[in-house]
Amino acid sequence: MKELITGAEALMRSLEHQGVKTLFGYPGGSIMPVFDALYDHRSTLHHILVRHEQGATHAAQGFARTSGQVGVCLVTSGPGATNTITGIADAMIDSTPIVVIAGQVGTTFLGSDAFQEVDLVGITQPISKWSYQIRRAEDVPYAVARAFYIAASGRPGPVVLDFAKNAQVEKIEYEPLSIDFVRSYVPVPDTDPMSVIRAAEYINKAKKPLVLAGQGVELGGAQDELRRFIEKAQLPVGCTLLGLSVLSSEHPLNMGMLGMHGNLATNVKTNECDVLIAVGMRFDDRVTGNLATYARQAKVIHFDIDPSEINKNVKADVAVLGDCKQTLRAVTELLVPTDHKEWIASFEPYRRKEMEKVIEPEIHPAAGPLNMGEVVRAVSEAAHHEAVLVTDVGQNQMMSARYFKYTRNRSIVTSGGLGTMGFGLPAAVGAAFAVPDRTVCVFMGDGGLQMNLQELGTVMEQKAPVKMILLNNNYLGNVRQWQAMFFHRRYSFTPMLNPDYMKIAEAYGIPSRRVIDRADLHAAIAEMLATDGPFFLEACVVEEGNVLPMTPPGNSVDEMLLEC
Repeated sequence: MKELITGAEALMRSLEHQGVKTLFGYPGGSIMPVFDALYDHRSTLHHILVRHEQGATHAAQGFARTSGQVGVCLVTSGPGATNTITGIADAMIDSTPIVVIAGQVGTTFLGSDAFQEVDLVGITQPISKWSYQIRRAEDVPYAVARAFYIAASGRPGPVVLDFAKNAQVEKIEYEPLSIDFVRSYVPVPDTDPMSVIRAAEYINKAKKPLVLAGQGVELGGAQDELRRFIEKAQLPVGCTLLGLSVLSSEHPLNMGMLGMHGNLATNVKTNECDVLIAVGMRFDDRVTGNLATYARQAKVIHFDIDPSEINKNVKADVAVLGDCKQTLRAVTELLVPTDHKEWIASFEPYRRKEMEKVIEPEIHPAAGPLNMGEVVRAVSEAAHHEAVLVTDVGQNQMMSARYFKYTRNRSIVTSGGLGTMGFGLPAAVGAAFAVPDRTVCVFMGDGGLQMNLQELGTVMEQKAPVKMILLNNNYLGNVRQWQAMFFHRRYSFTPMLNPDYMKIAEAYGIPSRRVIDRADLHAAIAEMLATDGPFFLEACVVEEGNVLPMTPPGNSVDEMLLEC
């Protein structure tokens, strides 16, 4: 007779079978049998106690985005489960593979409004790839195997397992299970050979081609394929926010970031190119601006793994469905080597203009308070442009994305589609455990930091080597900028009365330093990077600084403001 084990123990063994070594969570009544089982697996499953369940999901996201593995979090029912909703929604829109396992009341209590009961499956079905309630212990191996397969395959995303308490304590004969097929689920669609041929024909005939590279390149591990693709036909590239590290910042064909606060040249040339080649990106509204005027002159080729993205926002003349690691390779084989020298040279006047009007004044100001971009670039340079950038949301996000530089893949972790303030600090904790050999720098604003400030407790307990940089302007900066530009400087509830962050860092036992004067900046950064473990650096920056260039909402993507 085989060994009988509880459903909770079966979960532990199933997680180990999936290769899980790190998980983030917070215990409670309805998940207590699982945490009891976890006690005996502490040598193989490293559980990191966060201070809030939302922090667990963001930490799992940071872990997944930097490691390429599935992030895992473990929480209780009721408020524990509902506290994960923001992270699940964030992971869904940004295609981040996480598995959220939540406790649930026993099946005999379901529907009775029992203590800490909530319909988690009903809540999360619209914001997850799969949401499933485990009602019997015998379903644990199947549910876990299916969850990890769905989360990681195709276009990645979050999966939710709602684990009834009776199923946690029931006994079963355990057998490990792996799944690589789910009926009616097609993670990677077949590629039409004619789409490959037509895409190559369009590119070979193009006089002004432009590639838009998104996070799908990173998720598909197709960074080398993208590089060979663009180099063979000398195709200039613009990158989305989440795709910034798919190509080195210094690559001669990398023309910079796309979108509302992207680089001038890439946005202007989007509306001048004759063939627009989108790879692993979804034509988000922050990238396209006014769709009525977006790239109307261009033939559009769209490489994507998700058929639902085709023609959703921008009509594609050629849709190349499939895994971009394979589809890029197939199209590259059919490309004719060329140079496009004149077209590439036409980007340069716009790059010089942005450098003169925006970039140089931001990173090398003549006088006055510290600038956000100045601090970001100084940190990036001190880390030799090899660090992982994690951001919160707001001006700190846009400034750090713009002025950080990238030389390695999977080097940017940020909340893109949902724009979740409070994302940065816990995501950085997750990243630090995913890639312990790399420096992890998280840039935050004073507003976003305070939304998950309690995760400093996680940093303290775990001694997580996160380099935390607070760009403190005493405002909800992004909203303030919009109020200044579009609401006649009526600063309605955007000024922030801040605490003494040095005292807060001291209370958590985290080394810290505040920088006000420019003369002290580089020494402070050097101290931060030389410190083993965590460090908190507060940079007191100009209060009413603006992120430029900017495409105002409703404008064409090439109608960018260089000053305001």
